[in-house]
Amino acid sequence: MDYSMRTYLKLIAIHIRAQLQYRASFMLDFFAMLLIGLAEFGSIALALERFDQVGGWVLGEVAFLYGLVYFSFGCMDMIFSGFDPRYFGESVRRGEFDKLLLRPIDITLQVLSSQFVLRRLGRMAQGIFILSIAFNAIEIHWTLGKLLFLPVVVLSQIFFFGGLFVAGATFSFWTIESIEAVNIFTYGGSEMISYPMHIYQQGLRRFFTYILPAIFMNYYPALYFLEKPDPFGFPAYAPFLSPLVGVGIFLIAMIFWNFGLRYYQSTGT
Repeated sequence: MDYSMRTYLKLIAIHIRAQLQYRASFMLDFFAMLLIGLAEFGSIALALERFDQVGGWVLGEVAFLYGLVYFSFGCMDMIFSGFDPRYFGESVRRGEFDKLLLRPIDITLQVLSSQFVLRRLGRMAQGIFILSIAFNAIEIHWTLGKLLFLPVVVLSQIFFFGGLFVAGATFSFWTIESIEAVNIFTYGGSEMISYPMHIYQQGLRRFFTYILPAIFMNYYPALYFLEKPDPFGFPAYAPFLSPLVGVGIFLIAMIFWNFGLRYYQSTGT
C-alpha cells in the first residue's frame, strides 16, 4: 500500500474516532437522519396506497428505485463529503483550501479525506430498509447475473454522484460561494431518479438522457432487475450502461477539477 493510501486511511480513521467520541450525539444524528428519511418515504407510500401506482409502477417497484439510490447516495455523501459544493466554496473563501496547497500531500486526496460524515450511515440504513420493503412487496426473479450486477450499479451511482460533487466543488474556484444550481443535479438529481423517469416531461427526460445521462443510473437498471418493458425503445444493452456513464462522469469531473487547480487563484483571505 503506497504512502498516499496509508495517509488517506489514517485521516479517515481520525475522523471516525473523533465523531465516535460523543456516541450519544452520533446515535441521535444517525437515528434522526434515518427517521426523517423514512418519514419522507412514508408520505410517498401513503400517496401510492391511495392511487395504487405512479406511471404504472406499484409501491414495491418505486421502493426499489428509492432504496437503491438512497443507499448509493448515502455511501457517496459519506465518502465525498469533502467535495460537497455546499461547504467547499466556504473553505475556498475563508482561505482554508490554501492551507491544503502548502502541504506535501496530493491535494485531491486531502480534500477527499477532509470530511468523512459518519452519520450518513443513517441514509444508507434508510436505503437498506426501503429495499427490504421492496423485496417483500414484489417478487424479483434473481439470477446470478442480477446478483453480480446489483453492486456494480451501486458503485456506478457512487461514481456518478461523486463526479457531480467534484464538478460542483470546482465551480467554487471561480464563484467562491456554492452554486445552488449544482444542488439541483446532486441532491435534486438523487430525488428525481427515485421515481420512474417516464413520468417526467419530455424536455426534462431528454436533458437527463443525452446531456446528463442519469436515466441510465437507476431507471434502466431497475427495468432489468424488475423485468419491466422499456417505454423508450432503447437498445437491449441500455440497462448495462450505468458503469460506463458513472465512471465516465467521474473522469470528466476529475479532468475539470485538475483544470480548476491549474488556474486556481487564492482569494487572499
